This record gives sequence, C-alpha cells and structure tokens, in this order.
Amino acid sequence: MEYISERITIDEKICNGKPTIRGSRITVQTLLEFLSAGDTIEDILKQYPSIELEDIQASLKFAATLLGKSYSIKPVA
Repeated sequence: MEYISERITIDEKICNGKPTIRGSRITVQTLLEFLSAGDTIEDILKQYPSIELEDIQASLKFAATLLGKSYSIKPVA
C-alpha cells in the first residue's frame, strides 16, 4: 500500500489500484465524478458517512496536483 497523502492511498488489491480514501473502497474518482455532476459536498457526505470533508478536499488537491504536471502525447504504433 502506498500513501499519497494521509487521506489517500493506493493498494493494488483494492479497486484495481485506483487511489482511494484511506484504504477504503471509495475512490478519488468517485468523489470527483459526484462533484462534476453537480452534487454538493454535503450531498456526498450524506451518501458516504464514513468520509469527512477533509477527504474530499484531499481528493481535489490530488487531482489539482496531477493536472499541474507536464504531459506530452506520443504516437503509439
């Protein structure tokens, strides 16, 4: 298991290695998809009582950090 932050972990045995909240089966992707669909933080916290506001904030920070990196597109044969 790898700790990305104190709230986000990656374990190849959980959710196919996707980043999850504190080793749970709630993925960062799931939280971001709810937010992008228009759900409020309060809605998400009601749907997932095991997570906290700081988990959602950590997910947003994680996504922002990933997008802050440089990427290049290379053709694949």
